[in-house]
Amino acid sequence: MIITANGAEISVLLSYEQQNDYISLTDIAKYKNASDPRIVISNWLSSYSTIDFLAAWETLYNPNFNRMEFHTVRNEPGRLVLTAKQWIERMNAIGITSHARRYGGTYAHSDIAFEFALWISPEFKLYIIKDYQRLKKQEAEKLTSGWDSKRELSKINYRIHTDAIKEFLISPELTPQEINFKYASEADMLNMALFGKTAKQWREGIPMSERLKKLRSVAYYQMQSLTRNKIIERIKDNLIENKSDGNMQF
Repeated sequence: MIITANGAEISVLLSYEQQNDYISLTDIAKYKNASDPRIVISNWLSSYSTIDFLAAWETLYNPNFNRMEFHTVRNEPGRLVLTAKQWIERMNAIGITSHARRYGGTYAHSDIAFEFALWISPEFKLYIIKDYQRLKKQEAEKLTSGWDSKRELSKINYRIHTDAIKEFLISPELTPQEINFKYASEADMLNMALFGKTAKQWREGIPMSERLKKLRSVAYYQMQSLTRNKIIERIKDNLIENKSDGNMQF
């Protein structure tokens, strides 16, 4: 996904399950130095205040954070120089990651990315947050719409099943022997429930034309369930609304 901050396009890797979105530090750094964004990231990492913040974040969210290595780096004499790759590998860090292929570059958890943007420009950070919030709102609306559609479809399936039970399964012809019979497969059980025969008996004992009539009868009752059910109208309305927005959600 892409957000736009004051004209700059910034890639975002969305995580729907864990809500751990990663924002491209490379794209943010291009706002300061379009020709060599890695230098910008390295300069930011080569600051004690930066690595102290990153260490605090990793301590909160990463049980495998290499604290001993961090303290070694923190206490090394001389000027601190770190690249994103060195930070990730030496600290076993998860807050900053590198990605190849499409949307490649250095990414960071949104908490960290906002701090990086603040270091570059407080105004630029606000632009990023504003469009990021728009993106999250848009994604939330899509997920809600899709969930509603699935819920309505589940209601329809439930109605079809209950109607099928009324029409085909609940009958006085089902004997105790049939109920307790050990069927070879689910198909045998369904065939016995619907037609009083196993799958093999169904194929061999009933002509194809008769089987077609019985299957058509089952389909007919399922269609009646749909047409009687007002839920299907809500599904149609939802689909029309999503289509008008350019989104089809299921």
